[in-house]
Amino acid sequence: MVLALWLVWLASVVLIKDGDFALALVMLTLLAGVIAGLDRFVFQKAREAFVSAGNVAVYITYFVKQEQDSLKNEFGGTLPIAENARSFFPVLLVVLVLRSFVVEPFQIPSASMVPSLEVGDYILVNKFNYGLRLPVTGTKLMEVGEPKRGDVMVFFPPGDSRYFIKRVVGLPGDKLQYINKKLYVNGKLMPQTLVAEVPPLQPVTQVIREQLGDVAHLIHHDKRIYRGDFETTVAPGHYFMMGDNRDNSSDSRVWGEVPEENIVGQAFAIWMHWRSFSELPSFDRVGRIR
Repeated sequence: MVLALWLVWLASVVLIKDGDFALALVMLTLLAGVIAGLDRFVFQKAREAFVSAGNVAVYITYFVKQEQDSLKNEFGGTLPIAENARSFFPVLLVVLVLRSFVVEPFQIPSASMVPSLEVGDYILVNKFNYGLRLPVTGTKLMEVGEPKRGDVMVFFPPGDSRYFIKRVVGLPGDKLQYINKKLYVNGKLMPQTLVAEVPPLQPVTQVIREQLGDVAHLIHHDKRIYRGDFETTVAPGHYFMMGDNRDNSSDSRVWGEVPEENIVGQAFAIWMHWRSFSELPSFDRVGRIR
């Protein structure tokens, strides 16, 4: 049974969705808890009864105290797998609770959120701000708060099992217009200020500071790309997401609005940058996500 459970856990790691460790962690914690519980409340009593009764108890009396303790441990000692389970279960449970309900780490895999987030950034995601949810299933247990315009949010796009991270630009009921790379929310222009054009000699990318409600953040415009304009009204219980790298982002313009039940949490900090194993980790980008 133990071997079968380990094989199931290993399969879950191999088949895990886009690096998400939630399912594997839940299964490992459950496995350790079942083994530790069976050993503590079932098998331990059976071992103690076996050592203290019958021929074993009589046999042990022929030896000195030190040898008796050694024999008791040999005849009725805990198996290594049970010892490991009883040691690791509390640790796994704490990690599971922290990752599921408090904070969870993620890595940025694409350049869709440049310049706010770069490929290789390791970020922390608040799992509490938008309500407590069960791990794996995402079922909400308790209302806490709702996403705000300008938040950087981790979620599952409609019809996709991979994690995405984008910025909330449209709340339920908002009327959005995107005209000539400028965003209008409920008829109001979100102000943009040109910060720089790079590279200096033959500018391709515009670095722009956008005021999205109460949030000021940087975005990129690619002067070589024009993806067209759009106008939409965000459906109730849904959110319109866009990447800060506006012309190089697969977002709600491609796969639609994000339903509330697909939300994972709010990204709030960068804690490390490590692009690949061939490079050394860097902590130059540590700080809050704007």
